[in-house]
Amino acid sequence: GDCAALLVGAFGDPGLAELRAATGLPVAGLGEAALLEAAADGRPFGIATTTPLLADAIAERVASLGLADRYTGVRLTAGSPERLSADPVLLLDRLERAVRACAERDGARAVVIGGGPLGEAADELRVRCAVEVVAPIPAACRALSRLLTA
Repeated sequence: GDCAALLVGAFGDPGLAELRAATGLPVAGLGEAALLEAAADGRPFGIATTTPLLADAIAERVASLGLADRYTGVRLTAGSPERLSADPVLLLDRLERAVRACAERDGARAVVIGGGPLGEAADELRVRCAVEVVAPIPAACRALSRLLTA
């Protein structure tokens, strides 16, 4: 077909390696792109997310990308992900607290917002927090753009 590139639209990057091997197309994943961008130039980075179930998978992904030496850890928001997703003001407040904890307590200089649907919050957090905030969807789009122009 007319497909020039693929974007894996889940933070865990399911099937990323298989797609690269099978298609020969440029492929970017949300998680990989965000993690690599956050860790650029040896920068220490953390992750803020609403989803406790992602914590182990995130640590494994960080290690598989060879970034464990820069990883300052994951900070989880207080409250259930379902409740937070239903209340954008509360979600933003809890994510801001998690981002600040990554920076102030863990020493992160960049913080990935763990989950594509949280991208809108990431834009606001960039304004509120004195640390680089990386949203997965724009990071993956930038990665694809680099792959397509290489």
